[in-house]
Amino acid sequence: MFEYLVFVGVVIGFTFGYLPYIKDILRGKTKPNMVTWLMWSIAPLIGSIAAVVDGVGWAVLPTLFNGFLPLIVFVISFVNKNSYWKLEKFDYLCGFFSAMALIFWAITKEPVIAIIFAIISDAFAAMPTLIKSWKYPETETMILYMVSIFVNATSFAAIKVWNFSSIGFPMYLTIINILLVSAIFRGRFIKNKE
Repeated sequence: MFEYLVFVGVVIGFTFGYLPYIKDILRGKTKPNMVTWLMWSIAPLIGSIAAVVDGVGWAVLPTLFNGFLPLIVFVISFVNKNSYWKLEKFDYLCGFFSAMALIFWAITKEPVIAIIFAIISDAFAAMPTLIKSWKYPETETMILYMVSIFVNATSFAAIKVWNFSSIGFPMYLTIINILLVSAIFRGRFIKNKE
């Protein structure tokens, strides 16, 4: 019964999280970091595949969702030149380490190790956006990350076997979204005080 909450979470995530984010990209309000969004698409897709290989069922849907929709954001971010975020050396360095973690996954071929490397990869990918959100909160649409906390939490309702394969990536995604919301909120609070 609770596994249907996963589908509800995905619909809510798309409707109230990603659609506003995409609209803000097209308006030039949101400026996604290309390294983050490309790597955010790859790591969850790999994490999803690894989780399915290890027998995880519908609980993997939010993680899959967290791979496919960032790919769409990455592609759409090329449409509006006002949405461009200038990449710096740090961004490329994070992208490199993120890609290296994915290569290590390919070498291991073990589902649990793959999930660990997918989390490491995603964390490196998140760093540029986390820092950007802290310094320039006006370049992000916070509602996406707020909704993503809920979407990722729905994974836990569908878990039948509680182990690292089933909770690892959803737990990480919940935590990173809490950090992103905190960074944006903190940045906006400080900017409003100035």
